[in-house]
Amino acid sequence: QVQLVESGGGLVQPGGSLRLPCAASGTIASFNVMGWYRQSPGKEREMVARFLWDGRTMYDDSVKGRFTISRDSGKNTVSLQMNSLKAEDTANYYCYANSFGTPYWGQGTQVSVSS
Repeated sequence: QVQLVESGGGLVQPGGSLRLPCAASGTIASFNVMGWYRQSPGKEREMVARFLWDGRTMYDDSVKGRFTISRDSGKNTVSLQMNSLKAEDTANYYCYANSFGTPYWGQGTQVSVSS
């Protein structure tokens, strides 16, 4: 069974950085899509960043230039590097993968950006 486990969340000041790794079972290359979503209270879950099957990356406009998604197939890990964090980035972040129509989700990790 595919398992996605996120870590790296925490409290950081505005302008700071965090790195969120997602450890995935199996082979990363078997996923059509892998990335990160986030959800804050009272808001819909939104896509933050993702890899497509062909290696292209996509980012939400709100994080372009600040967040970078990367993957390490050898260690079955996908990471979200978050720089220049803003209070608006505060949310629960979820690792996501999709394998030919079947979605998988991590348990979530909380990121709080506050002075």
